[in-house]
Amino acid sequence: TKRDLSFMGRFLIIGLLVAFIASIANIFLHISGLALAVSSMFLVLSSLLIAYETQRIVRDGETNYIMATVTLYISIYNIFTTLLHLLGFAAGDD
Repeated sequence: TKRDLSFMGRFLIIGLLVAFIASIANIFLHISGLALAVSSMFLVLSSLLIAYETQRIVRDGETNYIMATVTLYISIYNIFTTLLHLLGFAAGDD
């Protein structure tokens, strides 16, 4: 329903803000465990954002196609860059 989608949207916005603040904190702290946690958060949140945006496009009849497309593109880009970061972290190229 529409109420469930708005709750999911709020959850995603708060999650993305927390991940963003944690990534800024990691710039100053240089903690490799925090970098791994932030990358994992961005991976999960980007995946959920793709599902949420696709759900909005299909069910709600999204009319702003440019914003929907840009959101999906950025989410896919974030997933690939996060996976590259996680694979580099696993290989020891921190």
